Amino acid sequence: MRCTHFMESRPPTWLADAFFYEVYPQSFLDTNGDGIGDLPGVIAKLDYIRSLGCNAIWLNPCFESPFGDAGYDISDFYKVAPRYGSNADLTRLFKEAHKRGMRVCLDLVAGHTSTEHPWFKQSSKDGSNSFTNRYVWMNNVFSGPPPGLSMISGFSEREGNYITNFFHFQPALNYGFAKPDPQKPWQLPVDHPDCLATREEMKNIMRYWLDAGADGFRVDMASSLVKGDKDFKETMKLWADMRAMYDAEYPDAVLIAEWSDPARAIAAGFHIDFLIHFNDPSYTSLFRSEPERDLFGFFKNVPPSFFDRKGKGDICAFLDSYLKHFRKTRRSGYISIPSGNHDIMRLAEGRTMDELKVAFTFLMTMPGVPYLYCGDEIGMGYVRGLVSKEGGYNRTGSRTPMQWTKGRNAGFSTAPAKNLYLSIDPARNRPTIEAQEKDPDSLLNHIRQLATLRREHPALGGDGDFEPLYAKRNRYPFVYQRKLGGQRVLVAVNPSDQPVTVMIEASCSKATVLDGVDTTMERAGKKWLIRMGGVSSGIFTLEA
Repeated sequence: MRCTHFMESRPPTWLADAFFYEVYPQSFLDTNGDGIGDLPGVIAKLDYIRSLGCNAIWLNPCFESPFGDAGYDISDFYKVAPRYGSNADLTRLFKEAHKRGMRVCLDLVAGHTSTEHPWFKQSSKDGSNSFTNRYVWMNNVFSGPPPGLSMISGFSEREGNYITNFFHFQPALNYGFAKPDPQKPWQLPVDHPDCLATREEMKNIMRYWLDAGADGFRVDMASSLVKGDKDFKETMKLWADMRAMYDAEYPDAVLIAEWSDPARAIAAGFHIDFLIHFNDPSYTSLFRSEPERDLFGFFKNVPPSFFDRKGKGDICAFLDSYLKHFRKTRRSGYISIPSGNHDIMRLAEGRTMDELKVAFTFLMTMPGVPYLYCGDEIGMGYVRGLVSKEGGYNRTGSRTPMQWTKGRNAGFSTAPAKNLYLSIDPARNRPTIEAQEKDPDSLLNHIRQLATLRREHPALGGDGDFEPLYAKRNRYPFVYQRKLGGQRVLVAVNPSDQPVTVMIEASCSKATVLDGVDTTMERAGKKWLIRMGGVSSGIFTLEA
C-alpha cells in the first residue's frame, strides 16, 4: 500500500514539533458587533493561541457560502465570505501569523460545492457547456442511484438527477468512477478530460491561497472524491497526483486528510491524517463509546471509553488498530489524535477537570501532531437543547461561542444576545479563559505546561518512537515510552478512579519526574514500580 515516492519525500520539517489549534471562525471572536466571529477576531487572538504552545492553526471554511452547512457548502472558493471579512483580511492573518512563527492551514472542501456555486448553475442547464460534467449527473430523472450513493431529482431543467455528498444542496464534484458501468454513460472514467479538469481546478484553488500565504489545507471528506472506489486505489492515485504538485511547487506546505485511515491516506500522499470518528473504532474506544458521546451513532459495539473514571475501558481496543497505522506510516507521515472538532461532542462532556487533565497528558505526549479544538483548552461543555444552526443538528452544541470572560456574552461579542451566531452556554459555572489564566492549576495552564514539555523534549514530539510498556486488556494504567536519539521519556496515565500499582521493565538507572499527579516511580530490583492514585498521570525522563 505504501508509495515509495512518499517514503522518500519526507513531510515538511516544521511538522515534527507542530501543535495545531482548530479555529471555528463564526464562534471564535466577533470584532464588528454583528454577532458572528470574524477574521479580525482571529488576528486579535493570535498571541493567545501562541501562548498555548500552538504554532499552527486549522481554520474552518471561511469562503463565500449560503451557509446551509456552516460553510462546507462553498459558492466561491476564491472569495472570503463577507461575514468574516475580506480576502485582504485573510492575507493579513497569514502575515500576522508568520510574524509570530505560526502557520495557517485552510479547510478545502474538495468533494462538493453549494448548489449556489456558478459551476453548478451552469451544470444544471439543458444542453452542453464546459461545466456539464463538473458534477455527477445521472442521465434519466427517473433512475435510482447506484448503491452507496444518494441523489436529488427534479431540481432543474436538466434531464437527470445529481449525486450528493452530504446534504441535498451539496452536489458531488465529478472526479470520475473507479469502474464505470458501460451501460451508464454518465459514469465517466477518472481520466476523462472533464474529470481531470475538475482535479486541475482544485489544484488551482490550492495554488491561489498558497501563493497568498496559506501554509496548507485540511481536506474535507478526502476519501470521497472518486465514486465506486471500494478499495480506494483511484482515490489514492488522485491524491498522489495532488501531492506531486505540492512536492514540486510548495514543498513546505502541508496536506492534511479527513480520512481516518492513516495507512491509506499517508500512502496516498497526505502528510497527516486524523484518527477520529469515521472508519475506525480506535478513537471511539478512547473517548466516545458511551451513546451520549456518539453523535453520529456509528459505534454501538465498542468497549466503554478508556478515558472514563469508571475504569471499564480497554486500551487494547485502541492499540490494536493504532499500532498497525503507526508502523505503516512511521517514516512517511503523521497521525493526529485530536481533542475533538466541530463535528463531535466536546471532550469535556461528562468529565471533570481532573479527568480532562489526564486525557490531555495522553493527547500531548503521543506521537504525531496534536490538535486542540478551540474551547477544549478550558473544558468548554457541549450545550444541549439548541435548535440546529446552519446544518449543525446534533453537532450544534459543540459549536457555541468561545467563553473569553465572565462579562457580557462571555466576551465573544458586543451584539445583543438575540443576534449571536449561537447562544452562549447558559451554565452558571461555565469555564472562561479569563478565570483559568489566573489559576496556575487550571486545565488551560496544564495544557501550556504539556506543550512546553513537548517542545523541550524532542522524544515527545512527532518523530519520537513509541513503545507500550504496560497495556493489558481491560486493565489500568497505560504506560508507554517515547524515545528519540538518546532521550527517553516515560508516560503513565490512569483515567480510572481506582489506585493502581504496576511493575514494568525499563532499562534505566534513574527516573526523574517532569510532570505528574499522585504518581511515583521507584526501582524494585531489576524492575520499576509505578504507583498511581485514581485519575492520575505522570511523565518521567529515563536515564541509562
